[in-house]
Amino acid sequence: MRTIVSTATLWVVCLALTLANSAIAASGSSKLERGKYLVEQVGMCGDCHTPHNEKGEPIQEKTLRGAILPFKPAVPMPVWADKSPNIAGLPGWEDKDAIRFLMTGIAYNDLPARPPMPQYRFNQEDAAAIMAYLRSLGPAQAEGYPRK
Repeated sequence: MRTIVSTATLWVVCLALTLANSAIAASGSSKLERGKYLVEQVGMCGDCHTPHNEKGEPIQEKTLRGAILPFKPAVPMPVWADKSPNIAGLPGWEDKDAIRFLMTGIAYNDLPARPPMPQYRFNQEDAAAIMAYLRSLGPAQAEGYPRK
């Protein structure tokens, strides 16, 4: 009888651990899905951070890898950014700085983003989801260099 109880207890513990691992994996997956939604549908990051071909279509293999902006301000602005940086993988950004930037619009250098980048005010959870999604894209391969 004692063996049956021990075996049953072991199975219950294994089942609980399996369910907990599934929940953790699902929450990680849903966090990435939330981040992708926020990047693609809310922030519309690809409009500026993805190069477009001559037909105006995004170049999929260069998604969020930075681009020359196809528009200019109506009046001269000395701080206007003519190109957007690569944000795939968030190269050069510490996690805390990326989350702060997405929550306040203030970068790691204590300056706001240059126009036309909006100063987003995402909450902590959404900022973390965006960061997780962008990190999941990995760093861009340098142009003209073979992948190792």
